[in-house]
Amino acid sequence: MSEKLSHEEFVKKAIVSLRKEGYKGIHTVYSGFNNAFKKYYDGASPIDVTNKLAQEGKIILRPVKGGVMLYLPEDAPVTKDLGDDALKKMGLQD
Repeated sequence: MSEKLSHEEFVKKAIVSLRKEGYKGIHTVYSGFNNAFKKYYDGASPIDVTNKLAQEGKIILRPVKGGVMLYLPEDAPVTKDLGDDALKKMGLQD
């Protein structure tokens, strides 16, 4: 095999290639992503890498039952800020 993909290239390729029809993201466990990452990078931690990419804004992580979902930034579902709703209900924010 030639040069290995960078972590970012690998993760983005996995999101596009492994997602099921009708879905915009992949589950890190059920899609096989975690195992594939470890095999490709000789046991490296997919958690550390995906967290770093998420902090850099290159991918979006959403916690779900049994793991996390990975999304490309343009495909991530919009989440509502529940903190704002709670503050409004408490009468602490307009």
